[in-house]
Amino acid sequence: MQTYFLLGIALLTGVGAFAQDMKAYQNYDFVAGDKIIFSDDFQDSQVGEFGTHWKLKEGQAVVNKSGDEKAFFITKFYTALAPRVKTPAYLPKDFTVEFDAWLDAGYDSNPGVRVEFTNGEDAVITVETNRDYTTFYGPEGKLNGDNPEEVRAENYFNKWIHYAIAVKGNQLKVYVNQYRVLTVPDVTFKATSLLVKGDASEGKPMAFKNFKLAAGGDQNLIGKAFTDGKYISHGINFDVNKAVIKPASMGEINAIANILKQNPSLKFEVGGHTDSDGDDASNLKLSEARANAVKAQLVSMGIDASRLMIKGYGETKPIGDNKTVEGKTENRRVEFVKI
Repeated sequence: MQTYFLLGIALLTGVGAFAQDMKAYQNYDFVAGDKIIFSDDFQDSQVGEFGTHWKLKEGQAVVNKSGDEKAFFITKFYTALAPRVKTPAYLPKDFTVEFDAWLDAGYDSNPGVRVEFTNGEDAVITVETNRDYTTFYGPEGKLNGDNPEEVRAENYFNKWIHYAIAVKGNQLKVYVNQYRVLTVPDVTFKATSLLVKGDASEGKPMAFKNFKLAAGGDQNLIGKAFTDGKYISHGINFDVNKAVIKPASMGEINAIANILKQNPSLKFEVGGHTDSDGDDASNLKLSEARANAVKAQLVSMGIDASRLMIKGYGETKPIGDNKTVEGKTENRRVEFVKI
C-alpha cells in the first residue's frame, strides 16, 4: 500500500463517530426505511483491500481502519463505486440513504462524497456534500442548502459527519448531522440505482462508512405499528460491539417517544437482537445492554420506566440470513412488542 495513503489514514485513528450530545438531536425527524436493500459497515472486508460488497466502476478505493470501525477510503480522482445488489433496478419509490463521510483538510477545494442516483446508465440527480453546502443537482436545476456552522468552512474537515437522504414520493430531504439542510419539494425522480463518487489526491484521502440503503421511511408507519402491537426498528443503531446509541438514531427515537406520550396506556417490551457474529453469551449480554440503553434514553425523554420492560435475545431470533450483510443488518435490531 502506498506510503502517502498510510499517512492519510493516521489522521483518522481514534476519531469517534460523533461527539454531539444526544440532546442536540431532540428535533431530528429523519426516520430510516424499515426494509434493508443494502448495508455495509465493512466489518467483513479486509483492511488494505477493496470493499467486498462494492463494484469498482472507476478510480481506486480501499478499506482501512478508523478508530474502532472500518471505512472505505477513496484514493484517486474520479472514483465511482456501486453497491452489489442482485436486482439491477433496486430503488423503490420511497427510500432512505445514510452514511458517514470524512474529508481531509488539505483538500479543501474538493467536494466531499457524492451520491449519484441513476437510471442504470445516466445520472438522474446528484446529492453532493462539501465544506459549505449540501447541493442538489437534477432536472429542476441546482439547489444549495447551507451547512450548519459546526460543520461549515474549516469546521467541516477531519471529522465524521452523518448524512441522511430521504426520498418520499416526489420529495427529497437531506440531513447533515441533526439538521435538515435541504428540501426539494417536487423532484422528477425515476432513478433505479445509485453510485457513490468522490475525488481524492495523493496524501489527502476522503472516506465514508456505515452505508445503509433501505426502503420506506415514514413516521406514520411507526405509529400504526405501535398501535397494532409490534414495531421492528432498524433505525436505532449502536457503536460497534457496544451499547452506545448513535446520535443519528434520535429521529426514530423521537418519533417513538412522541407516540408513547400520545398513547399513555401503551406498554412495551424493548427487545434487543444481534446478528450471529461473536459467541452466544456475549451477544445475549450485548443485546440486553442495548435494549436497556434504549429504555434509558426514552425514560430521559419523559417516558415512565414502568411502561418499558427489557429483554435481550442475542442471536436467537434471526429474521434475516446471517450469511449476507443485509441479513445481518436485519438481525441487528430493536423490537417493541406491546404487553
